[in-house]
Amino acid sequence: MQAVRASAQPRRPLFSRLSGKIGRGVVGALSVGAAVLLFGVHAHAQAAQANWWEGITGYGTPDYSGKREEERERRREARRSAPPEDLRTDPTPWRSDEMLLSMRKAIDHYQKLVDVGGFPRVPEGRMMHEGEDDDRVPILRRRLIMSGDLRPRQNYNTYTFDAELAEAVRSFQRRHGLRPTGRVMRSTYPALNITAEERLMLLRVNMGRIRELMSQGVEDRYILVNIPAFQLEAVEHFEVQQRHRVIVGRTQRQSPSIRATVRALNFYPYWRVPDSVAHLDLIPRLRKEPDYLAKEKIRVLTTFGGAEVDPNLVNWNSPEAQSLKFRQDPGPQNALGIVRIDMPNADNVYMHDTPMKNLFDQHSRAFSAGCVRVQNVLNLVDWIAQYEPGWRQGQAEGIIAAGQPVDVTLTRPLPVYFTYITAWAERDGEVQFRPDIYGRDGSIDTIAEMDRDPDEPLPPPSLAP
Repeated sequence: MQAVRASAQPRRPLFSRLSGKIGRGVVGALSVGAAVLLFGVHAHAQAAQANWWEGITGYGTPDYSGKREEERERRREARRSAPPEDLRTDPTPWRSDEMLLSMRKAIDHYQKLVDVGGFPRVPEGRMMHEGEDDDRVPILRRRLIMSGDLRPRQNYNTYTFDAELAEAVRSFQRRHGLRPTGRVMRSTYPALNITAEERLMLLRVNMGRIRELMSQGVEDRYILVNIPAFQLEAVEHFEVQQRHRVIVGRTQRQSPSIRATVRALNFYPYWRVPDSVAHLDLIPRLRKEPDYLAKEKIRVLTTFGGAEVDPNLVNWNSPEAQSLKFRQDPGPQNALGIVRIDMPNADNVYMHDTPMKNLFDQHSRAFSAGCVRVQNVLNLVDWIAQYEPGWRQGQAEGIIAAGQPVDVTLTRPLPVYFTYITAWAERDGEVQFRPDIYGRDGSIDTIAEMDRDPDEPLPPPSLAP
């Protein structure tokens, strides 16, 4: 969880950064756009030449001089000491009139970009990074000037990738949900080359989603999970009180867009393995790892309320195995962690803790079987229950310390929304986009998978919801 606070020094609005001076408005935008269009014609002619980039100094396989592993370890250490800063900081909720107003301004701005010809295309190829010269750098500069990530300056056409450009690339990567490395990597090119027309369409689509979320009125207290942004906001009195990083469903087990109600909190829960997970994941795993049930403290039952079955006597290849039920004991190994937030719904998804907390340090967090895992979940639990009779701030920690299963039925149930917002605008004018991880904007976006750090090991196979 991260406390929400307004920035002490708000960033200059994106809408005014296009021309470099507040007040120049459309004239400045047209000037930049015209320059980009002229440059784009020249760049297109260059790109049409086969392998034009081979003349760049240093092209080809880099010589690491034995320092490859040293560099990888440096990046690993940097990740360990600096977890992702990917949570919104503005207290304005996604479901708000203020958000709709900001998005309307962003739509008007992107319409102007479209009208002057849109973004120049940055030719894909090897990675671009600080300290090197590359023929594509002038195109990259113009692309980032148009999106407001880089301030205009006289020497647009320098071929040197300098520190200022690296910071502009980091700004662009942060706004698009990518790791802010400052290097133009394989995952950065697709985001750079989505057209202004497509970005305009995304803003309109997502504005419609927010309007739909608000169509039935906005409650005084509620929770909203934005799936492709991998974050949750807890809202009270039309202001965000808490934000949390979350893990959502992987592409094959998508978290649904739903409206439900939090009705109970389950401390030290049992995990009743859903039949779909049992049939698709657990039983096939048991055929390869017969001792998996004992390691994970999962019991085999005839029914969830029925007799226990000795797993050593079960033929896991037989049809009878498909009728059995599985239940995991509470404890540190439990897939739900130490608390489950119960929110009955037709999709049988909910929010919960997780023993795999290291996964919150990754930028793209689509690892679950459809449920939502919440970082620092006890802070959220205290916020949910704060108006319950007899509840004290920090009581969740006390329940966990006692080590016994406790179920708390809420006397004040709380609305919760799982939603899918891939584009929005902040009050300072900064426009944010996120990869379309499930293809709900039209086509599955592979940027999130491409952006995975090659030095970051994949999460271990898990049955966790």
